[in-house]
Amino acid sequence: MKAFILRRLLLLIPMLFGASLVIFLMLRLGPSDPALDYLRLSKLPPTPQALADAREMLGLDRPLATQYLDWIGRALRGDFGTSYALQRPVLPDILHFLPATMQLAGTALAFTLLVSVPLGIWAARYRDRWPDHAVRLIAFLGVSVPNFWLGFLLVLIFSVHLGWLPPMGREGPASLVMPVIAVALMSLAVNARLLRASMLEVAGQRHVRYARLRGLPPRMVERRHVLRNAWLPVITATGMHIGELLGGTLVIESIFGWPGLGRYAVSAILNRDYPVIQCFTLLMVVIFVLCNLIVDILYALADPRIRQATQAPQ
Repeated sequence: MKAFILRRLLLLIPMLFGASLVIFLMLRLGPSDPALDYLRLSKLPPTPQALADAREMLGLDRPLATQYLDWIGRALRGDFGTSYALQRPVLPDILHFLPATMQLAGTALAFTLLVSVPLGIWAARYRDRWPDHAVRLIAFLGVSVPNFWLGFLLVLIFSVHLGWLPPMGREGPASLVMPVIAVALMSLAVNARLLRASMLEVAGQRHVRYARLRGLPPRMVERRHVLRNAWLPVITATGMHIGELLGGTLVIESIFGWPGLGRYAVSAILNRDYPVIQCFTLLMVVIFVLCNLIVDILYALADPRIRQATQAPQ
């Protein structure tokens, strides 16, 4: 396991380097001129002299390689530049909004796992009966309904008509209910279907049939022999769900007025505030990569074959 974790950690270095290079080039080689956007957000006239001064101040008159090395060097020291719109350092603002987004995404992930696992088990246990059909219908709706449309629908029902939940803001646990459902429904649906399919596949394997022939109780067979082996695809899918949930907050935070990083990033994207966009994108990549590293470690702990593959040959 130590060798497995060490290899995964070493792989993070080229992955993050490549991601940072792509992020930098996508913004620098885009159709928009960062110097012109800086003057627009600073409310300065875009005269030729002002543009030349802005390019010199932002370092845009230097070669791309020099610009990238300067940016990544400052980023490694925690300096992501100054926001064009707010004229404040980017990183403190990012860290200010990050906890609200992590609260929303973390709650959505917990909700996904707590609901999808019982649904998947229920559907597999009652295959081709009404519980199975009900879970499959929920899964079909979950992957078909866009999260922004679901968000507006939830506000209309539970805030406008029923008045049960606050429509906007971060005012306590009640404010989390609708954003979490809107963000998590698609991942929940995918997880439930995946666990159902995995359990049905494992249930037909030889060791499960032998366990039943030995007279073990059905629930024991399901828990020890079926569910234990059916977890593996769900663990892998959880890494992808983290990216889906973080991406979903971009839209959902704007709909529900959630004061998080997604709402802040959407504003920066609309304003073409390049330092904020670069910092936000790189931070999301780091979080996503680290979460996938944790998922890989959990997968190796759950599957002895992965651990054996990491051992050096004798």
